[in-house]
Amino acid sequence: QLQLVESGGGLVQPGGSLSLSCVASGSTLDSYAVGWFRQAPGKEREGVSLVSFSGGSTFCASSVKGRFTISRDNAKKTVYLQIHSLKPEDTAIYYCAARRFFGTCRERDYDYWGQGTQVTVSS
Repeated sequence: QLQLVESGGGLVQPGGSLSLSCVASGSTLDSYAVGWFRQAPGKEREGVSLVSFSGGSTFCASSVKGRFTISRDNAKKTVYLQIHSLKPEDTAIYYCAARRFFGTCRERDYDYWGQGTQVTVSS
């Protein structure tokens, strides 16, 4: 059973940067596509970015283009989300999730989820 654990969240000032990690255990990660999602207070969870088995990526949210970068290291069973130029509206719990096939931003399509890491952007 694949298990995912996120880390790297925290409190950061507007304009700052963070690097989130999603570490897998219980199975190899290289047969799964992985997505990062986020849920802001009072809002529904939304897709942020996806990465395929081989490292190809796409964005789910246009608001993060140019500021967020997703990548993966299969040998380390880890997927990363680099976040730059943070804005207060990026405040949310960030989750990673995995599924067998790449290409969907819908959370209901993902089978495995981490517990999330809190990102708070505030001065």
